[in-house]
Amino acid sequence: MAQIPKPSGDRPDNGVLSVSPVPTTVLRIRSLLPSLAPAERRVAQRVIDDPERAAASSITQLAKDCATSEATVIRFCRTIDFSGYRELRLALATEAGQARGARSGGPELSSDINPDDTLVTVVQKIAYTDARAVEETGAALDVDVLRTVIDTMAGARRIDVYGVGASAFVGADLQQKLHRIGMTSFAWSDAHVMLTSAALLDDRDVAIGISHSGSTIDTVQALTEAGRRGARTVAITNFPRSAIGFADHVLTTAARETTFRSGATASRLAQLTVVDCLFVGLAQSRYTDSRTALETTFEAVRGLRINDDRRRRRGDSSGGRSTDGNDD
Repeated sequence: MAQIPKPSGDRPDNGVLSVSPVPTTVLRIRSLLPSLAPAERRVAQRVIDDPERAAASSITQLAKDCATSEATVIRFCRTIDFSGYRELRLALATEAGQARGARSGGPELSSDINPDDTLVTVVQKIAYTDARAVEETGAALDVDVLRTVIDTMAGARRIDVYGVGASAFVGADLQQKLHRIGMTSFAWSDAHVMLTSAALLDDRDVAIGISHSGSTIDTVQALTEAGRRGARTVAITNFPRSAIGFADHVLTTAARETTFRSGATASRLAQLTVVDCLFVGLAQSRYTDSRTALETTFEAVRGLRINDDRRRRRGDSSGGRSTDGNDD
């Protein structure tokens, strides 16, 4: 199972624009929440709800606030890969300071929708939450694992993608993207079809399971069968220590649930962010072939575009005027 990346600090690559700091420690704790013991989960939830207060609290105070012991707080810190509470406080304080600096231009919106919110506020909150889901997923994504998955997919004979519910739509999007650049890929959402397809894979193939919770039985079973047959397995999930975490490679999203927005709704943009990273990275790794395939498929469907047809008609009625550019 892939390791959960620890906060890496500022490590900008050449040519990468700087973005607002994202609290990677809180993201990591949130992703591990379902896998924690009940007492540790209380500590985790307190840190997630108010990281600044946790950073300012002594271990005794935090344990008291969570109705648990100092030993549990220390055990929680080690569970999330910190050596102790002091290291956790330092990480939280650093990220809180960065967040305050980023918010200096204006207040941070709440993600939750309240009964008395105006429609304007609802739109603002949804736009803010969706943008944060993309940004936080980008921050949580382990680039080394992403690169390994891209390399593995590039050499695959065939790529199976499994997902049900909202994740099925994301799987279909990935399959369509791969098909556009000439990769043999199939997206399955029916439990029986997923299993029968997985049973035909071997060590030349890649199987990708998409599940926000990481515990969707159909997806987990299909990915398990694919791995049993020798295929390289990849999981895209919000919770890397969930049931689907057995995969050879785990790519973590960072979607959060809010009022009126269940995991299925909140996860979609985060999963699509990972899918886009996979697709673009894969297309880039086989640049010439991908560009040729994209141009070929674009030309194949050009005649089906209504706008093209309208422009042709307008060109005919204007005495054969060229319609290569934009007609206003």
